[in-house]
Amino acid sequence: MQGAFLKDADLKPHLSRYWLNANYDDPESFHEQIVGVCDTYAMAANVHKEGGHVVSTDEMTGIQALERTHPTLPMEPGKPDRREFEYERHGTQTLICNFEVATGKVITPTVGQTRTEEDFVEHIRRTIETDPQAEWIFVMDQLNTHKSEALVRLVAEQCSLEEELGIKGKSGVLQSMETRAAFLQSSTNRIRFVYTPKHASWLNQVEIWFSILVRKLLRRASFKSTEELRKRILDFIDYFNETMAKPFKWTYAGRPLTR
Repeated sequence: MQGAFLKDADLKPHLSRYWLNANYDDPESFHEQIVGVCDTYAMAANVHKEGGHVVSTDEMTGIQALERTHPTLPMEPGKPDRREFEYERHGTQTLICNFEVATGKVITPTVGQTRTEEDFVEHIRRTIETDPQAEWIFVMDQLNTHKSEALVRLVAEQCSLEEELGIKGKSGVLQSMETRAAFLQSSTNRIRFVYTPKHASWLNQVEIWFSILVRKLLRRASFKSTEELRKRILDFIDYFNETMAKPFKWTYAGRPLTR
């Protein structure tokens, strides 16, 4: 029996793949979060008309500066382009990206070596300062740095809130990840955050834009340094905003599809 099992497995190795069976402690809350994200997208155009911004934000980490050892051969009749499989690594960069839902543009991108809590807060600060009095709604996943003490303090500062925030790990708004998230999600704040549920990062529209970046630039490119990689990413964003940017047609409303 064992030999037969191994033989069958060897015949069909491609049928084996990883699969995540997500367990939701509170399916009702999970569903409410999905609807909340979709409702935020649905109101983005109206928020924009009133001078506000709905922004989908995330990090793309480990973008490699790969230099091909030989140039890519261009396409010919009946032949695709041919890329050299050998390459030299020159390090990586991280892109922190904002996709504005109502316009389809990428705004105030950050490209750098790291994605620390300080990096993320500075990125959000720069974004807000492009329109400091406006309403800002950021859609993002539940990474720890998206619920940090520094982010809470930034929102309190930018919204001129005078309430006592407490002490991290001990009391008040700063006590825990949950209390910080509740503060950051508060609809009473001019700057607030909407979180995608765990295992549902596909709800974040910026993920769609990341796939465009990979297809249009990263997959076929060759970079001699991280500085060249950084410049090419920022140049592509400028080109995208000028020639390709438009809102995604988001039709999913967070509810089961019916016939």
